[in-house]
Amino acid sequence: MERIPIPKKQEEKFASLFFENKFGLENKEGRKQITTASSTNGCLQHYPLKPEAKHLKAISSVSPKMAIAGKTPSVPPRPDLPITPHSKTQSVKTQKFSQVLKTHHFSLIRSHGISVFSANSIDSRDPNSYIRELCLHGHLEQALRYLESVQELQIDVEEETYIALLRQCEWKRAADEGSGVYFYILNSRTRLSVRLGNSLLSMFVRLDNLVDAWFVFGRMEERDVFSWNILVGGYAKSGYFDEALNLYHRMLWAGFKPDVYTFPCVLRTCGGVPDLPRGREVHVHVIRYGFESDIDVLNALITMYMKCGDFFSARVVFDGMTRRDRISWNAMISGYFENGECMEGLKLFFMMREGSVDPDLMTMTSVISACELLCDVRLGRVIHGYVVRTQFGDDVSVDNSLIQMYSSAGNLEEAEKVFSRIKTKDVVSWTAMISCYEDNGLPNKAVETYKMMELEGVMPDEIAVASVLSACSSLGLLDMGTKLHELATRTGLISFIIVANTLIDLYSKCRCIDKALEVFHQIPDKNVVSWTSIILGLRINNRSFDALLFFRKMRLILNPNYVTLVSVLSACSRIGALMCGKEIHAHALRTGLGFDGFLPNAILDMYVRCGRMVPAWNLFNTRKNDVASWNTIFTGYAQRGQGTLAVELFDRMTKSGVEPDEVTFIALLCACSRSGMVTEGLNYFSSMKLKYSIAPNLKHFACIVDLLGRAGKLDAAYEFILQMPIKPDPAIWGALLNACRIHRQVELGEVAARRIFEIDEGSVGYYNLVCNFYADCGKWDKVAKLRKVMGEKGLTVDPGCSWVEVKGQVHAFLSGDDFHPQIKKINAVLEGFYEKMEAADGLIANESSSRDEVEALKAELLCGHSERQAVVFGLINTVPGMPIWVTKNLFMCESCHNTIKFISKVVRREISVRDTDHFHHFKDGVCSCGDEGYWGKT
Repeated sequence: MERIPIPKKQEEKFASLFFENKFGLENKEGRKQITTASSTNGCLQHYPLKPEAKHLKAISSVSPKMAIAGKTPSVPPRPDLPITPHSKTQSVKTQKFSQVLKTHHFSLIRSHGISVFSANSIDSRDPNSYIRELCLHGHLEQALRYLESVQELQIDVEEETYIALLRQCEWKRAADEGSGVYFYILNSRTRLSVRLGNSLLSMFVRLDNLVDAWFVFGRMEERDVFSWNILVGGYAKSGYFDEALNLYHRMLWAGFKPDVYTFPCVLRTCGGVPDLPRGREVHVHVIRYGFESDIDVLNALITMYMKCGDFFSARVVFDGMTRRDRISWNAMISGYFENGECMEGLKLFFMMREGSVDPDLMTMTSVISACELLCDVRLGRVIHGYVVRTQFGDDVSVDNSLIQMYSSAGNLEEAEKVFSRIKTKDVVSWTAMISCYEDNGLPNKAVETYKMMELEGVMPDEIAVASVLSACSSLGLLDMGTKLHELATRTGLISFIIVANTLIDLYSKCRCIDKALEVFHQIPDKNVVSWTSIILGLRINNRSFDALLFFRKMRLILNPNYVTLVSVLSACSRIGALMCGKEIHAHALRTGLGFDGFLPNAILDMYVRCGRMVPAWNLFNTRKNDVASWNTIFTGYAQRGQGTLAVELFDRMTKSGVEPDEVTFIALLCACSRSGMVTEGLNYFSSMKLKYSIAPNLKHFACIVDLLGRAGKLDAAYEFILQMPIKPDPAIWGALLNACRIHRQVELGEVAARRIFEIDEGSVGYYNLVCNFYADCGKWDKVAKLRKVMGEKGLTVDPGCSWVEVKGQVHAFLSGDDFHPQIKKINAVLEGFYEKMEAADGLIANESSSRDEVEALKAELLCGHSERQAVVFGLINTVPGMPIWVTKNLFMCESCHNTIKFISKVVRREISVRDTDHFHHFKDGVCSCGDEGYWGKT
């Protein structure tokens, strides 16, 4: 009883498949064997079967991955080698094959002088010759129909006939018909010759049927080098590189000498892994077996070394070649480009031209791509001119490469010219142009080009869909993005992770975070971009707490990159999660990401926004030459209303030789506005263009409106808007409206409100601002009307929420939410403070007892009072004397301001509360804002 080793992981699946299908093969004595899998030794065993079974009933179906998982089973070169994995040609498939033959109705025809008779009549001609003649003229269906009749009459079919049929099935990619022929071969022959076995191997490999190929390989009584080459190539073609290399080594152990066809396949496999040590080993075999002068083998060696990143060895092989063809040059040139050695590749290209070797299509596309990587438009134009003068001028793939090159250089005009000259645009042409517009900040044109592509009837690929979705994200085109989502689902493009990731970004930016989460959870294999997209999406949808939870889940599966860490740090800054931010800072230093991209400034921003200026300054001192670091410190001063310190810092910055940019002046003007430094702010605004050659944008104009408005110069602010050289946006009118709210200027405020809604009717922030304006002015009827309009438009206001970090954990408190485990204790402590406040100076912090109904409603609308609970929770759960840090998503009202001032005095603790507009630092009953920074203060 013979035994064939099989991988342990496949043991149970083989056993169940074999017992279920009762697989049998007839031997020479007319007896059958049933193949089962032993559960004790991991081997296939053959047991005798009763001779009553005369036909092959079923051949089990096993997936290619199962057949080749782990180590490839040993294949000793013995003529009596039994079958290894089982054929996937099931009885169902043979029935299907029979149906294919029977459902085709053939009439009596004459084609190329060949008579085709009824399937039930066999003429006096040799049936085998007749079938081969049919195959020779490409009449596969007639040949198979005739074969079926021959089989019914039990006429012997020659090996050459089967070979002719198999070659036709391979050439026509006829999988079902090929499986049917294979079924007839299994029934009629117990052993396979080399020629018949190789024909079966070639057909199954061409049809990507590795399981049946492996089955045939094991059944062959003899093999030659061609047999091994076919199987090695089949495994490599399907991406099973390790198995292909293992099979190559078994070929050597079996005593077969590789030939000129073996080495290119094996070397491509080494490059595909990539596996440089095994590639070098194969190079030794090339020399040992005398193929070091064969040009095809040497070209494969060059490609292998380039794929493995060893371009030095590739160049040694190339320089040692006595004869080179165009493939040799292309392998070297494209290899240099793939390894980032663009200049070396271009030098080699010019050497190729000097050697009078004409480039081909691959050469030109590679060289154009190198110009793109180098951003060398001048060289790109030279190559473009050469293309126009040669036969490549009308080739669409070259034109597509030119579009991408001009796009990367920002030369849209040339890209459009190339695109317009393409006579027959393919999907790559359209995709290149769509991506060109999207990458260069023209999402409108990207969408228009996609619509033209639809009208031309061109089906988009995954890159086109992702590019258009990105354009929709920029433009906020949710409806079009939803249609693209439906298209991607119908066509299967949603399975491409680039499409799914772009959908997450679209839904996040369009404030449909639930849809983004739905897409995210449907991705089977999430990559770093998937996690980063959803974390950033949660952050921009004010779900920073959830963003931190997703980040912790991601850390269990994948390592974040610096973009992920920037997104998470933004969430930490938003809710004041200092400990989480510190952990990310430490992780960045440990992994070497601490100096990548924007990450250092994101860490600096986190410390500034969390109110920790000492570590912020320590980090800033290491990055004094980076203008973004200076801007972050300016922003911190602006939040605290420390205009004087901001002005001093600006002087230091200019003296140190760092040139200010647009962001610098936005932060500086904001700091001046919060500090009432009108003259200084106007001077800085004037110096922007005159001294620093920076043209003011809409944000700078908004800062000046806010500067004048806060100082009570409403008329001057209004005149400034009317005299602006560019059209004001809603933010500028919003700054005027906020100033009118502060100074109770109803008429001018209503003008600003009308202008806002003329431009933007869909932003909940502006509705909130107008509601607050009317609330401060006592126009509650208009507040109610606006709230009704918001409800009709589906615009919801975020409830008041405050976060406090205790012992490294962030705790959230929502307005009106009484579900916190310690809520009873928190409310009891608050009541105690209210009683002490009343006893101390007659003030009662609770609006229900000290204010009328209107004032209570106003305070609840604008504030929510959630910061009180957060402060008390911090007091309860920390040791005496420890500072309390609270972050809030709304403004702080006067009542909360007074309450926390009193608490800081009673408990003798420093309490910091950062709301949307100010940074309040309470100590001994005094606030750093000077009682000027809470909502409702005029």
